[in-house]
Amino acid sequence: MSADDASYPPSENVTVSGAGAGVPTCYRHPRREAHIRCVRCDRPICPDCMIPAAVGFQCPECVRGGNKTQRVARTAFGGRIAPNKTLVTYTLIGINIVMFLIQQSSGSFTDRFSLIPGPATLPFHPQLIGVSEGQYYRLLTSMFLHAGVTHILFNMWALYVVGAPLEAMLGRIRFVGLYFLSGLSGSALVYLLSSPRAETLGASGAIFGLFGALFVVGRRLSLDIRPIGVLIAINLALTFTISGISWQGHVGGLVAGAALAGAWAYAPRKQRTAVQIVSSVVLAAIIVVIVIARTHSLTG
Repeated sequence: MSADDASYPPSENVTVSGAGAGVPTCYRHPRREAHIRCVRCDRPICPDCMIPAAVGFQCPECVRGGNKTQRVARTAFGGRIAPNKTLVTYTLIGINIVMFLIQQSSGSFTDRFSLIPGPATLPFHPQLIGVSEGQYYRLLTSMFLHAGVTHILFNMWALYVVGAPLEAMLGRIRFVGLYFLSGLSGSALVYLLSSPRAETLGASGAIFGLFGALFVVGRRLSLDIRPIGVLIAINLALTFTISGISWQGHVGGLVAGAALAGAWAYAPRKQRTAVQIVSSVVLAAIIVVIVIARTHSLTG
C-alpha cells in the first residue's frame, strides 16, 4: 500500500513525503511534528498545544469545551463559591475605617455626609440642607460614618462576626445586595420617622440587616440559631434603653434583612434566581416610595 493510500483519522495531518514521512503533525500547526495525542479527542498535538490534564494532555479546543460544560460551584442559595469567601466583608470594614479616619481629619466631613432629613439650613453650615432638599446621597453615605471609636469598633466587630459566615453562605453578589438594601432600609425609616434636624450616622442599619438575615438563613439550613437570636435580643434591648441610639435605623435594617433573606432562602429552587431578583427590586421600590413620601411631607 502506498503512502497516499494510508488511512488516518479524518482531522489528523500526516507527513507523507520527505523527511519524517508518515509522522503525524499537530492538527493546529500542520508543519510541526506531534508525538502526543489529546486524551479527549485523540488528535495529535505539538508541545505548544499541550495543556496538562489530570492524566496526559488535552488540546486547547477540548479544554475550552470542557470549561463551557463544567458546572459552577454554588452555595445553597445560588451564589458562586469564591476562593476568598470573606473579600466583601473585609472590603466593607476597610471602607468604614477609611471613612472614619477622614472624619477625624475633617471637622465638616461628618455634617456634610450624615443623614439629616431637613430642611435644616443653618447660617454657619449652609450645606446642611438635608435629604429633603435634594441631598439624597446622605441616605447612603451615612451608612459609612461613625460617632466615635467605640461606635466603629463595635460595628466592625459585629460586621466581621456576622458578615463572614453570611458572605460564605450567600455568595458575594447576594451579600452585597443584602448589606446595601438593609442599610438603605434603615436610612429610609430614619428619614421617615426622625426629627427633620436630627443627625444620624452609622453602619448599624446594615449590620442589623445581617443579624436578621443570618437568623433566617441559619433556620433554613437547620443550624443552631440560638446565639444569633440572643445577640439580636441584646442589641434590641440596648437600642430601646440607651439614649442617642437610632431605633429607626436598627429596626428598619433588621426587618428588611430578615424579610429579604426569607424570600431568598425559601424560594423554590427552579425559580430561585427570579424570586431573589424580584424581591430585591420590590424592597428597593419600597425604599424609594418611603423617600418620596417623606420628601413630599417635609417640603409640601
